[in-house]
Amino acid sequence: MGEALDRRNIDGKCEPMDESLIAPCGMNCGLCVSYLARKHDINTQGFHKSYCPGCIARGKNCTFMKQHCDLLGKGKVRYCFQCDAFPCDRLKALDLRYRTKYHLSMIDNLTRIKNKGIGIFLLEEEEKWKCRKCGDVVCCHNGLCLNCDLERLKTDKKYRWGGDKPMKPQEVS
Repeated sequence: MGEALDRRNIDGKCEPMDESLIAPCGMNCGLCVSYLARKHDINTQGFHKSYCPGCIARGKNCTFMKQHCDLLGKGKVRYCFQCDAFPCDRLKALDLRYRTKYHLSMIDNLTRIKNKGIGIFLLEEEEKWKCRKCGDVVCCHNGLCLNCDLERLKTDKKYRWGGDKPMKPQEVS
């Protein structure tokens, strides 16, 4: 299908998820369609997607929450759970949208990071979002692996969860 994946090292094994891809709001940017599109460079295959390296990597600290949160805007906290107002109304609204549409809860992610630590969280995320076919990452926005399922996305560029048997993330306790 395509060239070697960015997530694969020289031995062909998937590289671990990276802490720098966890946004302050709890979003795992490594699961985002814009991040994965960039990793797989899908615009070279006829797509017109925005590419994004992730909130932290592009120096934005937090793209969606920083205008409404002085602590995030000024970089005084790394994660929203470090704030006394956690979870704030803005985060609750974002979390509801992501739980409803994308099978992901930022508040649950932040609670897991707080309670288990970032290392355990990243290991759980790898297992939860691993493609059952190739071991790469399943996108939270559409339920597709951009390595295995790119053809499906080519035939329906607006594909979302709920189509013909999308991969659901595996439950992690």
